[in-house]
Amino acid sequence: MTRPARPLPARRLRPPMGWNSWDCYGTTVTEEEVLANAEFMRDQLLPHGWDTVVVDIQWYEPTARAHGYNPDAPLVLDEYGRQLPAPNRFPSAVGGAGFGPLAARVHAMGLRFGLHIMRGVPRRAVEAKLPVLGTEFTAADVADTDSVCPWNSDNHGLDHDHPGAQAYYDSQVAQFAEWGVDFVKADDMLFPYHEREIAAYARAVERSGRPIELSLSPGTDLSVARLDHLREHATMWRVCDDLWDRWEDVEAQFARMARWAPWQREGGWADADMLPLGHIGIRAERGTDRLSRLTRPEQVSLLTLWLISRSPLMMGGDLPTSPPETIELLTNDEALDVLWHSTGSREVLREGDLVLWTARDTDGHTGYAAVFSLADEARRFEVPLGSVGAGPRDRVRELWTRTDTAHDGRYLVTELPAHGAALYRLAEDGRRE
Repeated sequence: MTRPARPLPARRLRPPMGWNSWDCYGTTVTEEEVLANAEFMRDQLLPHGWDTVVVDIQWYEPTARAHGYNPDAPLVLDEYGRQLPAPNRFPSAVGGAGFGPLAARVHAMGLRFGLHIMRGVPRRAVEAKLPVLGTEFTAADVADTDSVCPWNSDNHGLDHDHPGAQAYYDSQVAQFAEWGVDFVKADDMLFPYHEREIAAYARAVERSGRPIELSLSPGTDLSVARLDHLREHATMWRVCDDLWDRWEDVEAQFARMARWAPWQREGGWADADMLPLGHIGIRAERGTDRLSRLTRPEQVSLLTLWLISRSPLMMGGDLPTSPPETIELLTNDEALDVLWHSTGSREVLREGDLVLWTARDTDGHTGYAAVFSLADEARRFEVPLGSVGAGPRDRVRELWTRTDTAHDGRYLVTELPAHGAALYRLAEDGRRE
């Protein structure tokens, strides 16, 4: 029996959910493409909790291209060294309007607007010695020119022993707040771990007076030892480098999310990275125009792991041109219930090709279980009910197929394709759903 839909918990109680332009458009997304994805989200995904539209890297680069970054890129900056949207890609930004008009259109759809930003101050602002708003200093005074991102040379880091460094971040985030930005993905923050940069950026968000959610990237080699600092300063933080549509990328997340899942809680979420599903690679950094190379079972496994580990969900495929079967996965409310209403998520078994996860529902009497196969061929698994916290008379429902599953009181028998998964709701005997 299908359980009636429950209302979404408050935003702080659940991980962020949205769309990000990186996997499909890389550095080159345009205003028209952002609005097309926002309109699709409004019409088909918003009722299922998807509500944030994020413009990823180099929205201020008028000559941006697929498959990499331009050296000495001609960034669009204001007189205080702050990035402005390139008008050739974002026409509504003409005349210094910034992202204000685009954010207003996104907000009018009932959605939230987000953008990506690199750590530090633009190199071109440093070279031109542009003033830092509200201070007597210039960008050259506050920059740490020895600190440069290893994969993008647009910026220098900031020297946080200098009093003008915080002022630069304050002015940048204040402008974002004026535009109506709700979500900032701050990149080149975690590898290596830039503790003072993170704290300074979070301070700027707080001073902006707008409740902006802060996401940190890229997450390579991120340690749980950083947890307290991350929780204090960010809404979400990546736990890996960029994840693409390869099974080896997905499989590597099992160990990472097993490490982070016990610490997931309101207001601070370990992020397993974007969902490389649907139509990706249109003008992306990696690969050519394609549908996700993950098989359907691998896509189900990816989503099952992200849901039961309570990772944020950021769809990477172009929504209007993604297949209906992809959208069906993203709008399965029975499966999304695990993200919204579970607690105590954890890996409970990993033996050979079998991985088991469990969680409890916040209603206090419903459980969830995920059964994963890492095998390269179809496999049949007989999972003792006790291994997933179920009783002999519990009712079991598989959430992707929305079907009730019979069992003999001892074992849950699961037939899985190569790299497949099943996601179960376990209802206590005597409880009606």
